[in-house]
Amino acid sequence: MKISAVRPLVLGTPWRNLTYVVVETDEGLRGVGEVRMVNHTESLLGYLKEATKHHILGSDPFKIEDLTQRMFRRDFARASEIMMSAIATIEIACWDIMGQALNVPIYQLLGGSVRDRIPAYANGWYTVERSAEEFHAAAKRVVERGYRALKVDPFGTGFYELSRQEKRQSIALIEAVRAAVGPDIDIFVEMHGRFNASTATEMIREMARFTPGWFEEPVPPENLAVLKKVSDAVGPLGIPIATGERLHTPYEFRELFELQAADIVQADITHSGGLLATKKIAAWADAYYMLIAPHNVCGPVGTAATLHLAASTTNFKIQEHFNDFADAWVKDVVTGMPEVDPTDGCFPLPTGPGLGIKLNEDFIAAHPREDVFFDLFKDDWQYRQATQQKN
Repeated sequence: MKISAVRPLVLGTPWRNLTYVVVETDEGLRGVGEVRMVNHTESLLGYLKEATKHHILGSDPFKIEDLTQRMFRRDFARASEIMMSAIATIEIACWDIMGQALNVPIYQLLGGSVRDRIPAYANGWYTVERSAEEFHAAAKRVVERGYRALKVDPFGTGFYELSRQEKRQSIALIEAVRAAVGPDIDIFVEMHGRFNASTATEMIREMARFTPGWFEEPVPPENLAVLKKVSDAVGPLGIPIATGERLHTPYEFRELFELQAADIVQADITHSGGLLATKKIAAWADAYYMLIAPHNVCGPVGTAATLHLAASTTNFKIQEHFNDFADAWVKDVVTGMPEVDPTDGCFPLPTGPGLGIKLNEDFIAAHPREDVFFDLFKDDWQYRQATQQKN
């Protein structure tokens, strides 16, 4: 079996473009991968165009290690988010092909299931006015949907520092969310790499009384020594630090592990080279007694891939999920996707061979790529309505 064609397809939403990559074979099987590239979709498509002719066409989709290593090494340039994301789309599609050819779910090929249910947490739910009343009401809707955990960035446009008024407002938003969901629901506080060490430390200490499940990416990702400074300062609080969505290669994760600068690893399958690469990162994290909670802002194909990793990974904690609240209509791009069960806030295991889903290309054609720019440091970004670009 050989790869005979690679076809990227882009689905647009008001704030994110979702790129689906269909990989076809000379035996008629086809697999699909997905990635959400914030503001860099054109770069991704350009890389895929070159990589297809140089590395992918004619490759055996069963020889995943060989293909991904050629893509990683043979271009000579250091791997970037764009390169690792492109590799991931192809890699996931190859697993999908292999599972279909062997008539088994992907997680069976990754070692088999180690759990029957996959806990999930909601994101994308706070597309409301940045007030305590609106956040309170929105958080209640998450719990009513059945989730046992949710994530929120309350910090507005914060960068490095916050004014005293902004500090009070951010704290009030988390207080409102805790009041809405009660004591038994996990609240994960997203900091989006906004702060310097002193501000991050201050806000973590101030919000600790609301017992968050973790504080995420308190400082920018480029300097892990600063993250270590924060994690050491707040360690006595006993609340985990999570990070990793903007680390893309094993070499970047190496520094995180050796510094012991965080407790929870948030590698994104679609930005870190795919399922097997992330499975290796998870195994490495396990040697440091760290849990993995994969970052996931994808539509249903990327989400399906994360479920196969979760099913087969011993130190998995919980799975991020956007698609019940932010652009829930994107779920119609596939059939066969499991849903979060409202009785326990968990996904069931995927069924069916490969990813277990089927892509609807007509649906993508009906929702073409949007010319948008999403800016987490712009007023009212939480509405997830990106700025329309001018031609």
